[in-house]
Amino acid sequence: MKSYKVASSINLSEISTKEIIEKASKKLKKNRKKLSQLQETMYAEGKYAVLICLQGMDTSGKDSLIREVFKDVNAQGVEVTSFKVPTEVELKHNYLWRHYIALPEKGKIGIFNRTHYENVLVTRVHPEYVFSENIPSVKSLEDLDDDFYNKRMDEINNFEKQITNNGTIVLKFFLNLSKEEQKNRLLRRLKLKEKNWKFSPGDLKERQLWDKYQFCYQDLLNKTSTENTPWFVIPADDKDTARYLVSEILVEELDKLNFKEPELPEKYKSEIKNYKKQLESE
Repeated sequence: MKSYKVASSINLSEISTKEIIEKASKKLKKNRKKLSQLQETMYAEGKYAVLICLQGMDTSGKDSLIREVFKDVNAQGVEVTSFKVPTEVELKHNYLWRHYIALPEKGKIGIFNRTHYENVLVTRVHPEYVFSENIPSVKSLEDLDDDFYNKRMDEINNFEKQITNNGTIVLKFFLNLSKEEQKNRLLRRLKLKEKNWKFSPGDLKERQLWDKYQFCYQDLLNKTSTENTPWFVIPADDKDTARYLVSEILVEELDKLNFKEPELPEKYKSEIKNYKKQLESE
């Protein structure tokens, strides 16, 4: 799956948003079982946590991907956090604070549905949002220039480096959706009564800023994909394919870590026969 990894500078306009993999749903089922096994072994070993970061334009399929890819993993082994507009309490801390406290504990898989990258994405498209953070050095929009966001990306790289050094595996996925497919999915929400609740007029306003978002995504992908915390660009126009690709990359990357269940201490091993007899004699 190396072809999806951001290992050098990319141009999003040159990357296809559509790919069809035959029997993707069937292949996904196999990977779901493997992910469940990997998480159980990882929990038993107790050395690693996994943080999965999902980003993508509205309607790119993040919610349904989480549901379909992780449905076989023990519910206690997966924690999903969706980051919305910061609360009053969150704004009284630095912008990474709420992401720190949501990190998964060792043995578990944490999923950020929208992530700390919103701080160099939405706030870059709408820089006025940064004013609510009350940063002493930010006095006007002119202070929110490229240097400001480049500095934030450096801080995010350092944040991810710190947590990987302490046993958290970070895998980041950008669901690369075409503007045409987004239009089709928004129309579907309007046409199907049972999907109406998903629609927001704000989606149309953000759609008008498509090019700005694409620029910001491309910039952060190029500046924050590292060997230890890579980004993967996933073609998202076909949901089945996108789900399978994410599952395949997860299995491939986690398999490399060779998780191992701990062995029973020798003092207990030598008594296994006695323990069996004791139970069987009840």
